[in-house]
Amino acid sequence: MNTSSLVSIADISKQQMLDLLERAKYFEEHPSSDLLNGRVVATLFFEPSTRTRLSFETAVNRLGGRVIGFSDASTSSTSKGETLKDTIKMVSNYVDLIVMRHHLEGAARYATEVTDVPVINAGDGANQHPSQTMLDLYSILKTQGTLENLTITMVGDLKYGRTVHSLLMAMQYFNPTFRFVACDELRMPKEYRDFCDANGIKYTEHTDFSPEVINSSDIIYMTRVQRERFSDVMEYEKVKNLYNLRNAMLADSKPNLKILHPLPRVNEIDIDVDDNPKAYYFEQARNGVFARQAIITTALGIEIPSADKA
Repeated sequence: MNTSSLVSIADISKQQMLDLLERAKYFEEHPSSDLLNGRVVATLFFEPSTRTRLSFETAVNRLGGRVIGFSDASTSSTSKGETLKDTIKMVSNYVDLIVMRHHLEGAARYATEVTDVPVINAGDGANQHPSQTMLDLYSILKTQGTLENLTITMVGDLKYGRTVHSLLMAMQYFNPTFRFVACDELRMPKEYRDFCDANGIKYTEHTDFSPEVINSSDIIYMTRVQRERFSDVMEYEKVKNLYNLRNAMLADSKPNLKILHPLPRVNEIDIDVDDNPKAYYFEQARNGVFARQAIITTALGIEIPSADKA
């Protein structure tokens, strides 16, 4: 197992997070380099992805590295019955780093146990999405000027939403106040509410996306109700349109408010919000390249030019 892997946001300390954020800032200022010259990165996406896969591949290309892999498991030997272990061990022969998304929780952790090549978890089921968390933290820091003492409202699919689970855990160091807005079927799982209780994190739960909740928020983190997580289509149809953010709802919100979304959206954010300066989800996606450049170079033990830091 390679200890440079990033499987869960819980794997890294507060200082390591802050170091990654500083490194992301460096890469925003210096997006292209040859720091990965001669290195090969595998992107193994057993589950569909657009933003995460493309931003990882952009990050590698801008760093001067090469990318191999697949974006559809049906095009790989897993469609012939090859086990995950064999796929990982085979790919490890060819690359310096593996970026992996998988529909099964724990798949990325398992991958680290069968290879010495660093593994970056690009999402495993409803569990964790640590690289998304780092770009979320970078987006929050850029827009708020701090990570400390913020009120963060998470809306929608809090049961299956791996992005909100990871962000909640990362924010434990920064004294947040959370507002969890979800129906009973999609409320924040007990394990994460217990995590808040154990770590002294303040939170309230709401089924109504009310003006009081919106107007007290520094960050509103919208999520898509994920049809692919439901085994019962009728259950999905019942909850898919419960929470929808419209521009008029932001009229009395705080001046510093920013709206985040891991994307893709369906109809949980109306398009009339897009032109509001408080909408930040497209810039948030752009920040993913810089955050992932930081994660990749850190996992590979590559120093950034000291003369250009700061």
